[in-house]
Amino acid sequence: MRRNFARPHIALLLIAPLLAGCLDRGQPTMTIAGGDDDDAFCRANNVAVGSSEYIACRKDRDVQRNNANARADRRQRDLGEYMLNHPDRP
Repeated sequence: MRRNFARPHIALLLIAPLLAGCLDRGQPTMTIAGGDDDDAFCRANNVAVGSSEYIACRKDRDVQRNNANARADRRQRDLGEYMLNHPDRP
């Protein structure tokens, strides 16, 4: 009887690390057709590394990414508020 009691606990201990990956709440990132590598994007536009154009390109990419994150956060917050205000509608 002791042996049957231990099996579910062992299975749970083996599966728990796999399920922990589902709890990751990382920041959403902007998806770009060419990829998310800002350095490669700016270099592809024939901008020399270290130049003022390169710095402006990297700053623009940062601003775009931050705006995308803010929009995603705002949409999530609006959805939560809608669900709280309209509990009868799924």
